[in-house]
Amino acid sequence: MSIVHREHREHPLSDWSTFVVPERWRRMFDLDLEQSGWLKLEEYREEGTLVLRTEVPGIDPAKDLEVTVTDGLLHVHAQREEKLERKSQQDYRSEFRYGELTRTVRLPEGVSGDDVKATYEDGVLEIRIPVPAEKQPEAKKIPVTKV
Repeated sequence: MSIVHREHREHPLSDWSTFVVPERWRRMFDLDLEQSGWLKLEEYREEGTLVLRTEVPGIDPAKDLEVTVTDGLLHVHAQREEKLERKSQQDYRSEFRYGELTRTVRLPEGVSGDDVKATYEDGVLEIRIPVPAEKQPEAKKIPVTKV
């Protein structure tokens, strides 16, 4: 298993729906990503497969979770509503935690959306993406002629 470090290329700013904030910027500003609507991701490669994992507890994946691939971008959207109620003779307490969480990740070159697999278990969404082997450019020897 190896940690993946990759630079994100950003789309033109005219289309904010596909704007990807580089991990370096998020760490620099130490943003609370969950409070701002961002899903925190764990990203690594495992035997030719890119693995993305994120915690999304308290949701029903069939109705609250959407994973799509469009134009080389993987989009994850979760809708969460958690409700905690405590009632007693003396008082009543209710806490809510709800909102939308999203994340967009640029996929490596050559990845097909048909090969992406997503599973949800114990509050963790895991997305596995087979990554084709990178083609090494062939070195072509150029003959040098004496003039």
